[in-house]
Amino acid sequence: MRWISSQTEIRAPGGRNGDGHPGSNWKTRMVTDKDIVGYTIGYDQEEVHFPIYAMTALAVAFFVAAIFKGIPILAVVGLLPAAVAYYNLPLLESGRPRIGSGQYGLFIEGLGLISWRAVESIETLEMVERTGSSLELIIGLKKPIPEALLADWRSRPFLRRPMRLPWRLASKTEIRIPLDVLDRPSAEIKETFVRMWRFNRGT
Repeated sequence: MRWISSQTEIRAPGGRNGDGHPGSNWKTRMVTDKDIVGYTIGYDQEEVHFPIYAMTALAVAFFVAAIFKGIPILAVVGLLPAAVAYYNLPLLESGRPRIGSGQYGLFIEGLGLISWRAVESIETLEMVERTGSSLELIIGLKKPIPEALLADWRSRPFLRRPMRLPWRLASKTEIRIPLDVLDRPSAEIKETFVRMWRFNRGT
């Protein structure tokens, strides 16, 4: 497990000093989501494809009908399923970590690396709605997000800004992560995060 940032100094694996002794070199650089290793979680790829493809096909059908039938309003109607499909595009990206944890903290796509020391609690909450129930991971923080981050990933490329993220803010110190769309069991995610938090929060 290796994270390196301008705010967190760790020993570079295999580093040697001038006398040849290992472990005396220190390297620092800004950590990015490309550096993610450790316990990682992506989106579930088994059940999410069809709704996105269906929305895309519906949008294309409206646009084609608008062109061939000369009814511009159909193109406007087609913008809604097109927007839904575009928002959910990240669900189709396989092999990309969305959340995870390691020695120095909890990382969340589009948010950053949260220090274990800044975490107050990790719980799960079942949300019951008319259409069914869902499970969310609730991460309570001791301080506001900007102060809790070891690395800040909130700035995103322009084209990705309208796309979905795996989290939402319930308050300045509470993060909620829907678990039903992730590729690992909810209980496993919570247990792993809690275990690593308790072990590393003094780091």
